[in-house]
Amino acid sequence: MWDALKAKAEAVSGRAILGLFDDTRADAFAVQTQHMRFDYSKTNIDAETRDMLLELASSAGVAARRDAMFSGNKINETEGRAVLHTALRNLDGGPVLVDGEDVMPGVLETLDRMEAYANEIRGGAITDVVNIGIGGSDLGPAMAVQALSPYHDGPRCHFVSNVDGAHIADTLRGLDAKTTLVIVASKTFTTIETMTNARTARAWMLDHDGDPSAQFAALSTNLEKTSEFGIPAERVFGFEDWVGGRYSMWGPIGLSLMMAVGPDGFRAFLRGGQDMDTHFRAAEGAENMPLMLALVGIWHRQVLGHASRAVLPYDQRLGQLPAYFQQLEMESNGKSVTMDGGAVPVESGPVVWGAPGTNGQHAFYQLIHQGTSVIPCEFMIACAGHEPELRHHHDLLVANCFAQSEALMRGRTLDEARAKIADKFDGDELERQAAHRVFAGNRPSTTLIYPKLDPFTLGQIVALYEHRVSVEGVILGINSYDQWGVELGKELATALQPIVEGDASADDKDGSTRALVSYLHMNR
Repeated sequence: MWDALKAKAEAVSGRAILGLFDDTRADAFAVQTQHMRFDYSKTNIDAETRDMLLELASSAGVAARRDAMFSGNKINETEGRAVLHTALRNLDGGPVLVDGEDVMPGVLETLDRMEAYANEIRGGAITDVVNIGIGGSDLGPAMAVQALSPYHDGPRCHFVSNVDGAHIADTLRGLDAKTTLVIVASKTFTTIETMTNARTARAWMLDHDGDPSAQFAALSTNLEKTSEFGIPAERVFGFEDWVGGRYSMWGPIGLSLMMAVGPDGFRAFLRGGQDMDTHFRAAEGAENMPLMLALVGIWHRQVLGHASRAVLPYDQRLGQLPAYFQQLEMESNGKSVTMDGGAVPVESGPVVWGAPGTNGQHAFYQLIHQGTSVIPCEFMIACAGHEPELRHHHDLLVANCFAQSEALMRGRTLDEARAKIADKFDGDELERQAAHRVFAGNRPSTTLIYPKLDPFTLGQIVALYEHRVSVEGVILGINSYDQWGVELGKELATALQPIVEGDASADDKDGSTRALVSYLHMNR
């Protein structure tokens, strides 16, 4: 099927996307649910291509793999684990079995404990919450807390992830240690960056008349380590090994979000994810939004060979969403080995990046429009903002979002460019100037549009992209749920630390590393 798809791509390579439009295309190449609309009509996918992509998904066993995931089967085969972040938002579903045991009573009990603790903190003297984590223990809640700022009615939330001392120092500066809660988010309670920052935060609290014994909580499964750190079991919230870090915001890792927006807001977030789960399991073929989002990605990356993907939310509060999706996609599908240990037969995941509009328009859109590489763009926009008194701002935002996708598709010909400046230049100078104003166009984009960015909608968006990544992984034949690629650097960093500190020799290191260590020591 890969060969057939690439042959199809070659056959339509010179075709104008704009020329595909008739009275039916906009609706025929979109998926609309009760709550949002995904438009992929501004791509070069036609009905035949879509059928081929759907056949690819069918032959890869996407539906069976999806059902196996929801059923609690151990689809993370390299680690022998189930993949059940969906259980964390299964508020209205039935039992979910892992090794014959229903995990839902434990999930709901933990949720109840989180809610009780969040209400205690929200009703007390705590003014600030500092979440210390990294990767999935940071990116998700940090993104969501910012995204849902109009719904905050609890303590201010801050996030520390980088082991660079500047991050913890800048975050704690100005906070009152007596009214600050620190949440340490590490499943094993051994993550070196997180624990280094946690110890620094504890020392800061002690030095400024705070009480770490009462003002620390942990999101971890290692009760022995959390107890040694001084955090009692009633303030430790764990989650099972069938919840991967980058999929963990739905459970205890989302505690900071719950404290910010309240238990009801957090449950609305969970229900948004659950709603997308229901759609993903029930919708067929081209009516399945996660499936079609994934297949558009497959078409652009694995078939057409576009190496990167821009995520472009036209919402300032979604400023951290591209980074969140970057981890979700690249840590999940940045693999070169299939489940059976063979080589992935096509390119693996794309580079995912982006920034909110309209800021990006004044930064990197130049490259998107006129650069030599085609970069598929994924726009996101709400129909309404949270500031009705600033409706004109939102109207301008929407106009820019729609205009960018139109401009990418439509472009501007040399004749059109020439006509725009014919009153200013003539002869050779006219030709030279006009050439700089040509837009190749025919550059693909998708648009996800929804009524308003509320907790329910954010839950839908996150779950939509989680399932997109899952589908892509199944089609590529890889395990989207391990991340061995992060291990080697960690191991080498541990070995290098005593060398950097001057307590060990760098003689067994390569010449570059030895020279860097030498320069470091001479300039400290």
